[in-house]
Amino acid sequence: MKFDTPATTNPIDRMTIVGQPYERIEGPLKVTGTATYAYEWKDLPAGVAYGYVLGAAIGKGRIASIDAQDALRAPGVLAVVTHENAGPLGKGAFYVQRFLAAPEVDHYGQAVAVVVAESFEGARAAAALVRVRYVREAGAFDLAAQLESAPVAPQAEFGGPPETAVGDFDAAFAAAPVQIDETYETPDQAHAMMEPHATIAWWDGDQLTCRTSIQQMNWGLRDLAQTLGIPKETIHLQSPYIGGGFGGKGTVQSDLVMAALAARAVRRPVKVALTRPLMFNNTIHRPATIQRIRIGATRDGAITAIGHENWNGNLPGGRTEPSTLSTRAIYAGANRMTRNRLAVLDLAEGNAMRAPGEAPGLMALEIAMDEMAEKLGMDPVEFRIRNDTQVDPEKPERPFSVRNFVECLRTGAERFGWGDRKATPGAMREGDLLVGMGMAGAIRGGPISKAGARARLDRDGIVTIETDMTDIGTGSYTIVAQTAAEMMGVGIDRIAVRLGDSRFPETPGSGGQQGAASATAGVYAACVKLREAVAQQLGFNSAEVVFAEGEVRSGNRAVPLGQAAAAGDLTVEDVMEFGDLSKRYALQTFGAHFAEVAVDAYTGEIRVRRMLAVCAAGRILNAMTARSQIIGGMVMGVGAALMEEMAVDKRLGFFVNHDLAGYEVPVHADIPHLDAIFLDEVDPTISPLKAKGVGELGLTGVAPAVANAVYNATGIRVRRYPVTLDKMLDRLPALV
Repeated sequence: MKFDTPATTNPIDRMTIVGQPYERIEGPLKVTGTATYAYEWKDLPAGVAYGYVLGAAIGKGRIASIDAQDALRAPGVLAVVTHENAGPLGKGAFYVQRFLAAPEVDHYGQAVAVVVAESFEGARAAAALVRVRYVREAGAFDLAAQLESAPVAPQAEFGGPPETAVGDFDAAFAAAPVQIDETYETPDQAHAMMEPHATIAWWDGDQLTCRTSIQQMNWGLRDLAQTLGIPKETIHLQSPYIGGGFGGKGTVQSDLVMAALAARAVRRPVKVALTRPLMFNNTIHRPATIQRIRIGATRDGAITAIGHENWNGNLPGGRTEPSTLSTRAIYAGANRMTRNRLAVLDLAEGNAMRAPGEAPGLMALEIAMDEMAEKLGMDPVEFRIRNDTQVDPEKPERPFSVRNFVECLRTGAERFGWGDRKATPGAMREGDLLVGMGMAGAIRGGPISKAGARARLDRDGIVTIETDMTDIGTGSYTIVAQTAAEMMGVGIDRIAVRLGDSRFPETPGSGGQQGAASATAGVYAACVKLREAVAQQLGFNSAEVVFAEGEVRSGNRAVPLGQAAAAGDLTVEDVMEFGDLSKRYALQTFGAHFAEVAVDAYTGEIRVRRMLAVCAAGRILNAMTARSQIIGGMVMGVGAALMEEMAVDKRLGFFVNHDLAGYEVPVHADIPHLDAIFLDEVDPTISPLKAKGVGELGLTGVAPAVANAVYNATGIRVRRYPVTLDKMLDRLPALV
C-alpha cells in the first residue's frame, strides 16, 4: 500500500478501540515473570554454555600478547576466543566501533576475549586468569582540549547537514540591539537500562540463531551479517521482550558478536550478558557536548539572528551528536547559522541515545532562550510565543504539517499556575527553601518509514498480527493490537500479537520516535488486505462492507468474522510505503515542560516538587501507554538536569563511575507526582492513523526546564550540566 496523499476518513477514525487507554496486553506476563527476556530462554538446544567478556584494561594502544593457558586449564572452561582465533571481523553500517581488539585497542573496555565455560561463575573466574600484555599509547580523552582544532563534522546519514546558513547571521547578530553569547556543556551520559545487553546464540550448520536484546531487527541482521561476514539470510534474531533500550540496543553490540563467536568456537549454545561496568565502557553512550549559542533580537523580542555551534568527540569515523537539530526548527529568525564540529576521542563510541540531538541541544538552547527573555524583560513563555513560526525557518515555502507549539505553551502555563511565578530570582521563599519555577519548549522529529505486517484470521475469529517491530517497554504490543482490532471490528481480546522476530515482515523497529507511527501503518495496510480477502471469501462487495462487533456486514446481511476462515486460515501480508509528504511538510512533534523546584538555602540541595508536560504529537493511540512514555522521559530529564554524568579519567581514558552505584539516576524518592497531558490533534500527512511517536518528546526540554527553575529559585545560572550543589554553594544568596 502506498501513502502519498493526506489521510481522509477511514476505519481508524471510529476510535472505538484506537485512542482508548487499554492496559498493556503483555503486562501480566511481565509482572508474573513469564515474559521471556534475552538471557532467560529455556527452550534451547542441549548443552548451554556461558561466555564472559574480558574488556581492555588500557584506553589506547595494542595487545602485545595474550596468554590464555591458565584459563583453558581451569575447571569447566571450553574455549577462550580472542583476535588470534576468532577469524576476520568486519563492522556494521551504523556503529563504527570494532567489537574485538585485534590487536589494536581503540578504547578502554573494548572486548579482548570471551571465555566460555560450563557455568557463568567458571567463565568469570577463568577470565581473571587470562594474561594480556599491552603496549599503551597516548590517547585523546578531553573534548575541551580540541575546541580550537576540531574540524567541521562530515556529512552523515542521520542528524542533518553539519553546517547550515540562512541569511547573514554575523551581520544580523552584530546589529541586534539585544544579544546573548553563552557557552553550555552537557556531559557524557549512559543509557543505564535495567536489562543488560544479553544474547544466547547457537549454530546449526551455517545457520545462526540469536535470542537477543535489540531494538531494530533489520539493522541487527544487516550489521551482524557484515560483522561476521555471512549472508544475513542465514541469521535469525528474536527479541520479543526488551527491558529498556533508549537507543543503546539499536543494533548489534558486543554481546551479540561475542556470543556468536563463542557459540561457533564450541559448537554449543552460548549465553553472554555484559556486566554493568563493561556496559559503560564497552557499548555506546551519549557523548558530551560543548555548545555556543548566540541570539540577537529587537527590543520588542523578535529574534533576528540565531546561531548554534556544537562540539563533540568520537572514535575515528564516528558521528556527531547533532545538537543543533532543535535550533533549526523550533523558533523563527530570518538570519540563522548552525555548525557541528567533531573531534577524535579514544573513548567508547558516542551514538544514539533517546532523542539524539534534540535532548542535549535543548539543554543549551532553552536556557539561552530564558537568558534572552530576562535581558528583554519579557516573560519566558511570551518570548517563545513571540517567536513561533508556522513554516520551516530554513525553508519558508515548506509549512509544518501540524504545529500546536503555542497551544502547548499557553495550556501549560494555565494548568501549571505560571502566573504565580515571581520573575525576580530568589523572590519566592518557604522558610529555608528557595522556590522557583522554570519552563522550556520541546521539539522532536516525527519521522516515519516503510513498514510491513502479516495478518492471519482463523475460524474462531482470532486475528494474529506478526511484525518485526519490538517492544522496549513502550506498549508496542498494545497499540498494534488496538490498530488491528479497530480495523477488523473485533475486541482487543480477539487479537494475538507476535513481535520481535527477524522472520516477520520488516519495520524500522523501536528507534527515532518512528516505531509507533510506522509499525501501526504497516498493520493498517495488512488489515486492509485482510478485509478485502474476507469480503471476497464471503461474497461481499469490499467497498460496502462494515466490520463491527465481530461481524462482517453488508446491507441486511451479517456474518461472524471467523466464518471467512471456515475452510482454512486466511493469511495476508502487506507493506506501507510512503511518498513525498515528509518532504512537502515539516513533520515534528511539540511540547512544553514546566517545573517547580525547592533549593535548600543552606546546603544547595535541589528537590523537584512538581512538573507538567503538555504534548502535541498527532493522534494519541493509547493515552495510558503514551502518558507512561512521557513520564518516563520526564524522569530521565530530571536525571540529566541534576545528576547524570559519566566522569572521564582524562589521563588513562575511561569512564570512572561505570555502574549504578557511581552513575546516579533518579529513584522514586527523587521524583514527585508528574502530570502529562496531550492536545487533541491529528496529523493526516503522517499516516492513515494520523499519529506520531511520543517516546522521545517526553525527554526533550525537561532538563532546561529544571535548570531554569533552579535559576528562578536562586539567581544562580549553571551552564554546565548536571546542576549539582558544588556549582552553587559559594553563590547561594546570603541568609538573613
